[in-house]
Parts: sequence; C-alpha cells; structure tokens
Amino acid sequence: MVLPQLGRMARLPVQLKQLTEGLRGTKLSKDNDICKLFPNNLFIQLPKEEELLRTFNKQIEDDRRIIISRNNLIELQKVLEENELVCTELLDIKTDCVFLTKQKAEKVVGWARSHYLSSNSHPTIDDCYLMIPRDSLDIAISRLGEQEAVSRKPAQSLKSLAKDEYESNFLSAVVTPDEIGVKFDDIGALENVKKTLNELVTLPMRRPELFSRGNLLRPCKGILLFGPPGTGKTLLAKALATEAGANFISITGSVLTSKWFGDAEKLTKALFSFATRLAPVIIFVDEVDSLLGARGGAFEHEATRRMRNEFMAAWDGLRSKDSQRILIVGATNRPFDLDDAVIRRLPRRIYVELPDVENRMKILKIFLSQENLEQGFRYDELAKATEGYSGSDLKNLCIAAAYRPVQELLEEEEKQGASSSTPSLRHLNLEDFLQAKAKVGASVAYDAASMNELRKWNEQYGEGGSRKKSPFGF
Repeated sequence: MVLPQLGRMARLPVQLKQLTEGLRGTKLSKDNDICKLFPNNLFIQLPKEEELLRTFNKQIEDDRRIIISRNNLIELQKVLEENELVCTELLDIKTDCVFLTKQKAEKVVGWARSHYLSSNSHPTIDDCYLMIPRDSLDIAISRLGEQEAVSRKPAQSLKSLAKDEYESNFLSAVVTPDEIGVKFDDIGALENVKKTLNELVTLPMRRPELFSRGNLLRPCKGILLFGPPGTGKTLLAKALATEAGANFISITGSVLTSKWFGDAEKLTKALFSFATRLAPVIIFVDEVDSLLGARGGAFEHEATRRMRNEFMAAWDGLRSKDSQRILIVGATNRPFDLDDAVIRRLPRRIYVELPDVENRMKILKIFLSQENLEQGFRYDELAKATEGYSGSDLKNLCIAAAYRPVQELLEEEEKQGASSSTPSLRHLNLEDFLQAKAKVGASVAYDAASMNELRKWNEQYGEGGSRKKSPFGF
C-alpha cells in the first residue's frame, strides 16, 4: 500500500539523480557524507572572488544536506514498507543531522514504533499498516544523532567537558564505547548474568521510552558484581558499556585520594559532575571493598571516611535524577567487607561464580578459536579435566599449553645445530593441555574459606538467594 502523499517518494531517486548531475565537477573530501553516496571524485574550478566563494560554499552545503536528507528518506521508506508501517508525513521530517544506512534506518524505525506503541494505547491502523506519527520518528532520529555524537567525541572534546583541574584527572580513565572492544559475545559463559545486565542496563539506556511511564520502571543506579577472582567481573563491566553504548570510567581508590587535606572530597565531587556531562556513562569501581569498605574501623583515616561520605552523598544525588543515565558498577571478591550503606545503594547484587563444565567448554572454544588445533580436538574432555578453574585460569592454561610445540621445535633445532628458515609448529593436542595443568592450577579451591563466605553472602544478599540468616551473621 502506498498512500497518495507517499507517492511523492517515487520521484526521489529521479530528483536525487538530477541533483547529482547539478553537482558534477565538485571535488569532495573522502570523509564527506556525500562521498558515501557518490564514491567517484569530481572536480570544479573554485571561484577566486571571496563573495562568490562564500556563495559557492553555501550552495555546496545546502546541496549536501538535500542529498543526505533524500537518501535518508529513501532508506526510511524502504524499512517502513518492509515492516508494514507507514508515515504520512515522512517527507516533512528533517534528517540531515544523521546519515542513515539500512541498519541505522531499521534502528530508527524500531525506536519510533516502540515510542508510539508505548505512548498510545489505541494505535492507528489503516489497511493492515500501522501508522507511525512524525513525532515518534523525530524523537528516534534525534536519539540516534545524540548516540553518534557521543561515540565521535575525540580527546579534545573530552578536555572541553572538564571544567577544572579536578575533573581533568579523570580524562585518562574515560574509554568511549567504540574503543572498549569487548562485547557480550566475547564472553563465553555467564549467560544468566549477561541476560540480567541486558535487562537492567542495556535496555533502559538504549530504549528509555519504555521506562518513561510510572514510578516503578526506573533505570537501575547501582549494580554489584561479586565472586571469586578471575571469573570475568571486569570484562562484564566493559562489555556492558559497549552493549549499552555508554562511556566507561574505571575508578580505583588511588584516583580519589590525595596527600592534600580536602582534595579527596573535591575529586569525588568532580567525578560525579564530570560524569553528568559525559552521560550515558558507566562508572566502574574495581575492588570496591577497598574504596567503600565498612566505616568505623580502628585504623580508618579521617580523610578516607570523609571521601566515602562524599561519594555516597553524590551517589544519592544521582538516584534523585532519573534523567541522568549514569550507572555505578562495583566489583569485588570480598562483598562481606562492604559498608551497609553501600550495600543499600547497590540494589542488584549478582554472583559471578566459577564456570561449570558447559561454560568452561564455551570459554575454551573462544580462547582457542584462532589456534592451530589437531583435527577433532576434544573440548569436552578438557572442560571436565579443569574442574574449579576460573576463566582467567583457563586462559593461563591455554597460554602454557601453546608453548609446548614451541619448546619442542627449539629442542629439535638445538639437536640439529641449525634453525629452520620457515619453522612449522605442530598442532596443539589434548595432551599439551593436560601436561600444562602441572604448571597452571586453579587459583581458588572450591572448598576454600573465602568461597564458603561468598556462597553464604550470596544466600543472604545476592540475587536468587534464600535470604535466610546465616550462622556467621552475614
């Protein structure tokens, strides 16, 4: 179905061709958006008079916007028709702030449809086509423009966001989502944890319109990842920032401390003010127990206590501003050392435990996907033989096993008294990994005291715990 007003869309390719011919001879930068449409470089003699040059440049800019807008409208129309949707005011939408590929157009249309359905209990349907209003598409295009602006922020832009020397201290800790390089697909286990994080963080940051109604559906402001060392807590936080399209700031205790009295509180306040201008952002606090441990100890320094108080006060300020897309993620292997006030501010506490046989096999397949393995390598046997190994332990085991063919080749060359110009390493086999176990063992024993404490703390405070009071008082 094509509505009468949408019949104008059929003329767009013809108009686009005419406009292209009008620009014949113009030399364009390879980075220009128009060159994505017309890859061949064109040349023209630029006018020398300043007035004519200004007019010429203005005309080129206007033509650029027209070409991009019409290309965007064509992409949107294609996606709308594929999904049995229609917008009667499509030609009136301004899209020159973005450049839409088919993938981006699908994202915009998906956002617009969700916005319309979530804000209208009686949507308009004409001849089996859902009528999408212009306002919903405008909001979706604006959101895409904001996301792309955040992802394109260079270091100089970040410097301009820091208003004083205290905020400038966090510039080196900022990583933009396109620079992180870790996604959930790169983590070969923890499917339940990834699903929970998607629901708590990725969905509210990417689809805020679904959480704009009512008081209960509010984005989570604090998440605690706890578990034994090497289970991927830091990796999960990085992947979470990538999936949510958020900037990532990694914070440790040393970043918020200073030898000067009063500077710790100023640095803490600067962290949150800087994050507000950098949003959407995930503030990751590694080893959070060292920064926000229980207060009132005999050896607690006054400066540390004041810094913790300032951190929690600023944190409460974030909780009162739901429009600020700022999330604090803490990671620790000693959650029982956290202050009670910190636990309250981390309402979702997720236990990242040691991988079981199935998850160890997934992790091994990711680690060994690019390696030279023997035909029919038995991942299942290796997974069974590595009971109690964390993800980090498995990586170290694979590295140790990969050295065995190298060592054998060097020994062979030493016997022959010469080195080969084109050395050929043999395939890795299961025996290499079993032999490597003698060098790389599990870093944490399953029945260690720390593991028992973690399980008891999870029962009392973690997600899915029984909430029964433990005999140890946790």
